Amino acid sequence: MIDRYLSAREEMVDSQIRARGILDERVLAAMRLVPRHIFIDSALRTQAYDDYPLPIAGGQTISQPYIVACMTELLRLVGHELVLEIGTGSGYQTAVLSRLCRQVYSVERLNSLLTQARKAFDSLSYFNITARLADGTLGWPDAAPFDAIIVTAGGPEVPPPLIDQLADPGRLVMPVGDQKQQQLRLLTKNNGRIQTETLAGVRFVDLIGAHGWKN
Repeated sequence: MIDRYLSAREEMVDSQIRARGILDERVLAAMRLVPRHIFIDSALRTQAYDDYPLPIAGGQTISQPYIVACMTELLRLVGHELVLEIGTGSGYQTAVLSRLCRQVYSVERLNSLLTQARKAFDSLSYFNITARLADGTLGWPDAAPFDAIIVTAGGPEVPPPLIDQLADPGRLVMPVGDQKQQQLRLLTKNNGRIQTETLAGVRFVDLIGAHGWKN
């Protein structure tokens, strides 16, 4: 079957992602491979590969491609990892991760989003994804520890259960701040110690849950 969006994805990678400093070739290859248009409403598909977020169901958004690539690159995945994602959303970030690691565990709080994301994963035969409905701020303790954790919603702090469920060594990336503006925060666990780096300013939907904002 001819992929009529292939050239759009290649242009997205070259002009929006590589040009802005994302250099991990595995991440770039995954961004070329995963069809972002599958994860959005058909009425918005002409905008699927433009460099901005788009609305999805439940008042949520699908992140702009550059941010997806940036957060993914920060995890430094090499292929063998177990990855925890908090906030399945459309499933696009989940799908990108699935091309780069052994298994993705993804937690979503909205059943409508989870149902649609699972349909997309099945349609693409992305079978190394396990997703469930739960409070993402509590993580997924029975599948821990995770080599990498990514949180795709902004919260006031990194939830302590996620730090506990991060492997040693391990890397966690999350937007942290108030409900209007956050900064990406990268936590690295190594030999029992946590190092924190504060990176670019971003704006994400709210992280709702016991260790996030209240609904």
